[in-house]
Amino acid sequence: MGKETGFLELDRHDRTYADPKERLKDYKEFVIPLPEDELKAQASRCMNCGIPHCHTGCPVNNIIPDWNHLVYENDWQNALEVLHSTNNFPEFTGRVCPAPCEAACTLNIIDEPVTIKSIECQIVDKGWENNWIKPQVPASRTGKSVAVVGSGPAGMAAAQQLARAGHSVTLFEKNDRVGGLLRYGIPDFKMEKHLINRRMKQMEAEGVEFRTSTEIGMTVSVASLKENFDAIVMSGGAEEPRRLEIPGAELPGVHVAMDFLRQQNKRNAGDDEMRAAPDGTLLATDKNVVVIGGGDTGSDCVGTSNRQGAKSVTQIEIMPKPPEHEDKAMTWPNWPLKLRTSSSHQEGVDRDWAILTKRVVGENKVEGLECVRVEWSGGKMQEVAGSEFTLEADLILLAMGFLGPRKQGLIDQAGVELTDRGNVKADTENYRTSDDQIFACGDMRRGQSLVVWAIREGRQCARAVDEMLMGKTELPR
Repeated sequence: MGKETGFLELDRHDRTYADPKERLKDYKEFVIPLPEDELKAQASRCMNCGIPHCHTGCPVNNIIPDWNHLVYENDWQNALEVLHSTNNFPEFTGRVCPAPCEAACTLNIIDEPVTIKSIECQIVDKGWENNWIKPQVPASRTGKSVAVVGSGPAGMAAAQQLARAGHSVTLFEKNDRVGGLLRYGIPDFKMEKHLINRRMKQMEAEGVEFRTSTEIGMTVSVASLKENFDAIVMSGGAEEPRRLEIPGAELPGVHVAMDFLRQQNKRNAGDDEMRAAPDGTLLATDKNVVVIGGGDTGSDCVGTSNRQGAKSVTQIEIMPKPPEHEDKAMTWPNWPLKLRTSSSHQEGVDRDWAILTKRVVGENKVEGLECVRVEWSGGKMQEVAGSEFTLEADLILLAMGFLGPRKQGLIDQAGVELTDRGNVKADTENYRTSDDQIFACGDMRRGQSLVVWAIREGRQCARAVDEMLMGKTELPR
């Protein structure tokens, strides 16, 4: 470890944000990194625990104590090498991952975990600034070909690993740009999209071919892929949104969150309104916005609505309000249930919990949302008598999670077996579906999850594909 008494001498000090009044003026990232000396000091707080729970708290099993020590020693280039040994895209996770590693940190027992996420992000950012990150072109080619369907973090990770193993990899994406939900689901103020473009250039130099605006199962058949590729990786995500099934939900003004977020990201990318919103413009400007769903997607809708100039923003959640602080003795080192306030919440929103929606009010468009308060007991919900109320609403955004992958097209044509929850059935050892030529990873296999889980599954799936094609593999798990 870098400094034996670092965690005793130094308090946790993390990155800060630009003032909300300033950051609401645009869609740029607003995190202010720590000065290098301060970041090194924070890295010195790592205890190099005998059992480093941060390793298992992190889905990609980042070797966190090692790169903390290297940062403290000012050995940034080796820290980058250690970081990349487990994570293809740490600039993504360093911005949008909720950092389960920090929840698992031993110092989190006293609410002072090491600033792992910030250190990770600054390692890779420094690597790009200093031109240390280069394409890893394989010494030879195998003559084998792989089609990866879906270019989110799972597909990108799988494609990059397979290309580095020497296979000919084609990454198919139905949208006009690569990145999946990283591109069109996560707002630019959380992660600017030039970060994806930069990785794409690296992957192209490593041999990955990108084919956008190509939907497998629609514009190209699965049978064609099976005929022309030695293996297929299904990494299309879990895009089927949970709908609002109450009277009036069909009224104009009720929209799925992803449609709303996608439009703004396309505008930010320079698309004109016809291309950004071919089915009609969704804007929160001068509207009373109600966001249904208390997770990250709902938070993203809050931040985007405020930047568009909403009159008011209200976010409601059907579950009860979480506790301000978790019971460490009960939860650590696991991910705790507790109240989480995002940077978007800090920019302005009315939040409410234990709210059940009953009816969307309006004649020819949304005018309000009838709700009732509920109580939870033993996992069961009961309405509170006399607690009915109506929220004024001009725009209702549905951020209630996802039901799994879309079946139309790819999955229907592939004919692979599904789980009881509607995900593609494949285990986490060989990631192979009921069709021996087809593999599955990421949200399409596990259901909606985190970017960091997608990267892990993409890497592990690539290893399984390489082993199937070559009879052995040197790719890491």
